[in-house]
Amino acid sequence: MVLTSPSRSNLVPYVAVIGPGAQATEEECETAREAGRLLADRNAIVVCGGLGGVMAAACQGAFERGGTTVGLLPGRDRSAGNPYLTVAVPTGLGELRNGLVVRTSDAIIAVGGSWGTLSEVALAVRTGKPVVVIGGWRVEDPAHGLPEDRPVSAVSARDAVDRALRLAGSRLTDCP
Repeated sequence: MVLTSPSRSNLVPYVAVIGPGAQATEEECETAREAGRLLADRNAIVVCGGLGGVMAAACQGAFERGGTTVGLLPGRDRSAGNPYLTVAVPTGLGELRNGLVVRTSDAIIAVGGSWGTLSEVALAVRTGKPVVVIGGWRVEDPAHGLPEDRPVSAVSARDAVDRALRLAGSRLTDCP
């Protein structure tokens, strides 16, 4: 048997959906659920921190459409993940797992905002990953103003998914 690498056209985008956990509003959860549905409909893999709130809602939307969801959990207990995860990865890293969420993804959709969300947005901007924000943080460098690769604002889940997939398209690699 000869194994070959998939061609670039066969690679699917990994899109993180980030946002508040337990403090998420119902509106944020519904937006995340719709983003998850739309990502699954377009064959993207949904990546998140694996817990509740926006993370669970995005996974639920994707799961209900037959999509693949990956949760990078902060603790060591796989069963702590939300029930809509296809793959639950217990990292044991606590909040440091936010860096893994960013590095694993080709683009990030931030729905709403919390301190954890802000850390992920900052890591994404710092590492050049595209970020699309729906009703979340506005990030500005105090010394230099808006970063060149600043997060892009979206007005709806559909707008965010369209923008994220377009931005991710040019970033696909053999190892997302």
